[in-house]
Amino acid sequence: MRPRPARPLLAACARPRAIALLVGYVILVAVLGTVFARQTTADAFDRAVDSPVITWFAHRQNSAGWLSLAGTPIPAAGLTAVIVAACLLAGRLNGAVLAAAAVPVATVLNETLIKPLVHRTYLGQVVYPSGHAATIFALAATVTVLVLGAPRRLRVPILTVTYAAAVAVVAGVIGLRYHYFTDTVAGAAVGTGTVCGLALILDLIYTARSAIPKTAPVRSKAAS
Repeated sequence: MRPRPARPLLAACARPRAIALLVGYVILVAVLGTVFARQTTADAFDRAVDSPVITWFAHRQNSAGWLSLAGTPIPAAGLTAVIVAACLLAGRLNGAVLAAAAVPVATVLNETLIKPLVHRTYLGQVVYPSGHAATIFALAATVTVLVLGAPRRLRVPILTVTYAAAVAVVAGVIGLRYHYFTDTVAGAAVGTGTVCGLALILDLIYTARSAIPKTAPVRSKAAS
């Protein structure tokens, strides 16, 4: 059976909230980016949050590396493929498109637009926003959108595991000294905001297509 969008990604009541979230995330990333532009050392807030995490992982670098793994390209591509396949099997083409686009779009925004503009560095590396956080939160937000209509007994464990993985990635990259905590906050905003924007665009396309009247096929005289 050919996959087709059986329903919009977001219910009508959820779209205003998605728009509000998207606007809020854009403002958050812009404000933090302005505050941290060209910064080369942690501020007092990041030091206070990061120091205990860095200390705890000081002799557990392998653990930190494993925790951060889901935010790296190859595992993220594998997780994306699983989500896309599940959507296609369920006949949700719009969900498959969202899943396929979420991480690439978030990555492009993160790496080619925001990072060069802000140019905040940590140990010589440009770090704002965190690409690891943007990736894992784009995946987490995608899963969230896709399971919004699922029964609570299914939705709650899926989202618990999903966001536990996202928190693990954040802890891992801080422990490895790849990012400041505020880098991960901005990365989460980029990833989640990207999914909000994509879901709204895909639903707009879905609504526009649904509004097109379907004409009955014209039968030829010969056939009659």
